[in-house]
Amino acid sequence: MFSPKWLPDATTTYNELKLAAEAAKANRERKKAKKKGKQEGLFNQVHKTIALLLENPRHNSLHTHEFDSIKNPFDPTEKVRTAYAQNNTPGTYRVFWCCGPEKGQITIIAITPHP
Repeated sequence: MFSPKWLPDATTTYNELKLAAEAAKANRERKKAKKKGKQEGLFNQVHKTIALLLENPRHNSLHTHEFDSIKNPFDPTEKVRTAYAQNNTPGTYRVFWCCGPEKGQITIIAITPHP
């Protein structure tokens, strides 16, 4: 298992997604609806992606690959990678990450919808 390090933008996005999911869940429970809404599903997918990433960054379902448009905040010679939180969905979410700065640590750089 890797330990997470969060950059501020990633923390903000994660917390916003979590709050939206909690609000959607409360609304669903108030209406006594059973089916989860879009916000709940999105947060669950992002949360699961990060959990898998910390467990095994090479997990097949993450579809991890290098991403050249973002520079590694700790070591410019090292690559930033992206992992899929969703696939085959308009505006699919991606988690951008890199190894470090400490050994056994993964830094979550950003969580964004894919353009």
